[in-house]
Amino acid sequence: MPASVTAPAPEHKSAAYLQLLAVVVIWGLNFTISKWSLRAFPVLGFTALRFALASVLLGAVLWHREGTLRPPAGSVLRLSALGVVGNTVYQLCFIVGLSITTASNSALVLASMPAMVAGLAFAFRLERVTARAAEGLALASVGVILVVAARGVSFGAGTLLGDLLSFFAVICWAVFTLGVRHLPRGISPLAITTWTMVLGTPVLVALGLPSLLRMDWGAVSGLAWAGLIYSSLLSLVVAYLLWNSSIRAIGSSRTAVFACMTPLVAMGSAAVILRERPTPVQLIGAVAILSGVLLSQRTPRAS
Repeated sequence: MPASVTAPAPEHKSAAYLQLLAVVVIWGLNFTISKWSLRAFPVLGFTALRFALASVLLGAVLWHREGTLRPPAGSVLRLSALGVVGNTVYQLCFIVGLSITTASNSALVLASMPAMVAGLAFAFRLERVTARAAEGLALASVGVILVVAARGVSFGAGTLLGDLLSFFAVICWAVFTLGVRHLPRGISPLAITTWTMVLGTPVLVALGLPSLLRMDWGAVSGLAWAGLIYSSLLSLVVAYLLWNSSIRAIGSSRTAVFACMTPLVAMGSAAVILRERPTPVQLIGAVAILSGVLLSQRTPRAS
């Protein structure tokens, strides 16, 4: 039988949906904004800096809000495992995979994350996936395919390793999302976000440090620093806090489907900032994504 989950109060669900819309906007803009920084910072060095900065910021907030930096008793191993899977391994697979495949391939593979979360939740009987939620997820996924594939997707031997790494990144994020859902209720979303970030950061810092030592710091522009701060403060700290809080409020599958909307914001920001006009196929995909997300969130009426 699926794990028993108490239905959240309506006001908590409304807050979770608003939080997820904020996450979608933050992550969607991050694709364009991060490009500013990656012109000046090496990829692994940029990752090391943003995670180190995010860990410090989260630690300071945790100390201010909860008055302690002590890990939750009895959950250190689980938080460590989630930190390594959801931060260390996920980020490495995503970044390395992106570097050896196309951006379109990577985006399309990563778009399978909501389906992966729902599938794993159903397979391991962690959450009940309703027919309406499955239909909404399928519709949103088709929309993502239309949005991304309109720019061109080409799978082949040359991109196989990168595509596989991107797919493994999807599995890691799905496991992380489901793992957060089933941590003890006494651990706050802030503590979860802080400790999974802190425990997943050391390897990323170690891998990025050599490139940071070799780079020319004087050549880093103010725009590149601004991109780093956005990618750390908003994309990691704020977005992760809102994501983990929403998982607790409405469940893993309902939270994950909102990730389908991220390409819409990325497409919109590219249209405004980079003057990239969306194609008619992408606009159809956008409608499908929005319709699918709305359908997946509707609660079936009691008979």
